[in-house]
Amino acid sequence: MDQQIVLSPVPLTDLVGQIVRAIRADLDTATPPPPEELLTRVETAKQLHVTLPTLRDYTRRGYVKGYRMGNRVLYKRNEVLDALQQMRTAKHARG
Repeated sequence: MDQQIVLSPVPLTDLVGQIVRAIRADLDTATPPPPEELLTRVETAKQLHVTLPTLRDYTRRGYVKGYRMGNRVLYKRNEVLDALQQMRTAKHARG
């Protein structure tokens, strides 16, 4: 059970070089996530097959989350599709 650890001196420049190579290898293999596609209010209303006032109501009620960019409101495509699926499920669950 007696374990010995042997350390050998490594020059600092070699150690830094090994760390840099390891980080570069990780960064080269990593792929950045695709940017989220943002939809305008008109595009979102068309996607949901509703009017702009209805979309505003859905946003206020929390069915769809809007993101304010300056004076514009944009919606994430994947969140719109999820909301559409939930609305369809809720509609069929009622009757």
